[in-house]
Amino acid sequence: MTGLPDIVIIVDQQEEYTALRECITLGIPTICLIDTNCDPDLADISIPANDDAIASIC
Repeated sequence: MTGLPDIVIIVDQQEEYTALRECITLGIPTICLIDTNCDPDLADISIPANDDAIASIC
């Protein structure tokens, strides 16, 4: 990559926690699918969904 992305979409906040923390540190806005085991305060835009179901991301 030659530059930072404008926004990052994270499907599984638990699995991609390191990427989420890097986005927060770099000031990159994030959109996250939020399941019951996730913290909605970490994402800039939270979308309630079941991140374990393939139908949530199709």
